[in-house]
Amino acid sequence: MNTELYADIVIIGGGTGGCAAALAAVKMDKNVIMTEETDWIGGQLTSQGVPPDEHPWIEQFGCTSSYRQFRNGVRDYYKSHFSLMPEARNNLLFNPGNGNVSRICHEPRAALAAIHEMLAPYVHSGKLKIYNHYIPENVELEGDNILAVQVKNKRNGSHLTLQGKYFLDATECGDLLPLAKVEYVTGSESQDETGEPHALQGKSDPLDMQAITHCFAMDYLDGEDHTIQKPENYDFWRDYQASFWPFKHFSWNVAHHITLEPRYFTLFPESDYPSWWLYRRIIDKNNFAPGTFQSDITLVNWPQNDYWLGPILEVGEEEKNKHLKQAKELSLSFLYWMQTEAPRTDGKLGYPGLRLRNDVFGTEDGLALYPYIRESRRIKAEFTVLEQHICPDARGEGNSEEFFDSVGVGSYRIDLHPSTGNRNYIDISSYPFQIPLGCLIPIRVNNLLPAAKNIGTTHITNGCYRLHPVEWNIGESVGFLAAYCMDKKQIPRSVRHNKDRLEDFQKLLIHQGVEIDWPKLRAL
Repeated sequence: MNTELYADIVIIGGGTGGCAAALAAVKMDKNVIMTEETDWIGGQLTSQGVPPDEHPWIEQFGCTSSYRQFRNGVRDYYKSHFSLMPEARNNLLFNPGNGNVSRICHEPRAALAAIHEMLAPYVHSGKLKIYNHYIPENVELEGDNILAVQVKNKRNGSHLTLQGKYFLDATECGDLLPLAKVEYVTGSESQDETGEPHALQGKSDPLDMQAITHCFAMDYLDGEDHTIQKPENYDFWRDYQASFWPFKHFSWNVAHHITLEPRYFTLFPESDYPSWWLYRRIIDKNNFAPGTFQSDITLVNWPQNDYWLGPILEVGEEEKNKHLKQAKELSLSFLYWMQTEAPRTDGKLGYPGLRLRNDVFGTEDGLALYPYIRESRRIKAEFTVLEQHICPDARGEGNSEEFFDSVGVGSYRIDLHPSTGNRNYIDISSYPFQIPLGCLIPIRVNNLLPAAKNIGTTHITNGCYRLHPVEWNIGESVGFLAAYCMDKKQIPRSVRHNKDRLEDFQKLLIHQGVEIDWPKLRAL
């Protein structure tokens, strides 16, 4: 069965950027269709289970007003529906999990609820239609324009043909780009190509990509036994050690993400060493009335379940599925190791009381609905952001490059996890940066725009443009851009190349709560 549908703007992929793009477009009175591969919209905030990675000033500035609305929505979700301790309820900066990684560590379900609430007025009015379980399968082209995208339902095999004026690729891997014959790159560029100090020496490597991670949530019930069935290839993972890694993969100890020196941890906060339990804790039971939660809940997105044995992009379907399966098996094997063989501070082995919380994601295997994808296909853009634009080591003292066509801001260290090319962490300082409009515009195609991690960055600069508030800002600005182009009967590159139009569009963004400039700040 094939059904034809029309919308002003079609968004393929309902991740973090896709949701922000949809919200922006419907605010501009456009009809929007958004598809999503999984049960949940929201991407890294929800289906991938990654608590927000954010900069130190996030509570004051440095994000869009709608992203702030999302964060407030998460806090309101708990304050409206849970019995909180007085200190937690009265805390304007309430952090549900008090995890170390974020000022707002929360359950994926809370993020999903907050996003649905933001989109609800437009879903109820019919302005926004969301179709879950659909993936792009074919694109109809006419010259440098997309006429329609055919998507397939993964569950029942039915098809939709989606027609529109603009098409936004908000998939996690840039899946629309090859189907639409959009010029793109993958993997790691060489120094000869980009001049970046931390790029590869010699040849580029299109298959050298950051690790993916299949996250999971767990709590701990001391004295109980919740040991899972031993995974089939557990022995391989228990004994595995990468050539560039100072320890076996299954160890509390890891390479320091900046210095690469050995770094020592414990599971629980019971020694002078830092604790993995607190790292991405999404529920601190002490925030809630006694009896609400039996235990804290922590989210396992740690180096020990980073999967780097092979890429899932630009390989055959069989190879891709093999790596996706092995990434899942790695995470379950790591849990089994923690339950049975992990060294404890009391000299014993294993924590059988660790319980896989499959209800946190609503999945049978207990893992997130989708792996955390750090690196996507990236468009060949009118402008590509390089390390030299944002990194103090490459620029010297001062600030990041000031882009005349800024459509947003972000800030995070350039944070690259170990890669499929057997490269260790690259984690270097960056200045607070802007998002140039040029990196959102493909070099040729007129009516397709990237709305996630698939923008004009390099392997290196993707490391700081991939984080939650930045992806949200990218999606939101692209949603406004598509709507603006429809209203003004322009194409995106004509907006960028005309001073008056660009200023008019930037004024629209500012009016809609998108910050496009930073105060003068130090590098991270």
